[in-house]
Amino acid sequence: MLIVFIRTFILYSVVVLTVRLMGKRQIGQLEPYELVIAIMIAELASVPMEDKNIPLINGLIPILTLFFIQVSISFLSLKNNWFRSLMDGRPSVLVSGGKIQIKEMYKARFNLDELLEQLRIKGYANIADVEFVILEPSGNLSVIPKSQKRPITAEDLNIDTQYEGLPIPLIMDGKIEYRNLIKINLDEKWLRNKLAEFGITDIKRVFLASLDTQGKLFYQTKEEG
Repeated sequence: MLIVFIRTFILYSVVVLTVRLMGKRQIGQLEPYELVIAIMIAELASVPMEDKNIPLINGLIPILTLFFIQVSISFLSLKNNWFRSLMDGRPSVLVSGGKIQIKEMYKARFNLDELLEQLRIKGYANIADVEFVILEPSGNLSVIPKSQKRPITAEDLNIDTQYEGLPIPLIMDGKIEYRNLIKINLDEKWLRNKLAEFGITDIKRVFLASLDTQGKLFYQTKEEG
């Protein structure tokens, strides 16, 4: 039983590390060759995991080989446009200038029901509101609405806006993020004093506290959740 546990732990660690090194993509964003490699890695890991009579190395070597293949393909794709098109494919324009490209739909094997469904999911119930629809190599749809149907922006109204960066978490689940405090040249004393202004003296009570680029502190206690 201990041997099975150790083998499973080793295989799990290798698979997680391999997938982690392959890149940060969600399943729906994987290119075809990446999806194939991910499936093969999972299958290769399951065989020696189920049968302890199979040497562990028989599972590890193929997994590492597939990892090497994936990294090589990714590197070549970065360097060579032709190879990238061969492995990843090219985007298909399904709607252009507000007109459905029927031949391109057939070529991509994408039917009208699927198109209308995906448009509804993205918030476009009327296809007449759409200027371009592009089927990306990953299978996702990029929708560009007609100019009259786009949301109004501050630029359209000639309104000046201030820069808005990402808020920086300072406390997460009752624990101070010291690295982030150092990054913005603040310290724990400043943070405690700021929270004390809101009547909070116990850091462990705070579920989340973050500071935006305007210097405003957002916080929520665990009791408020």
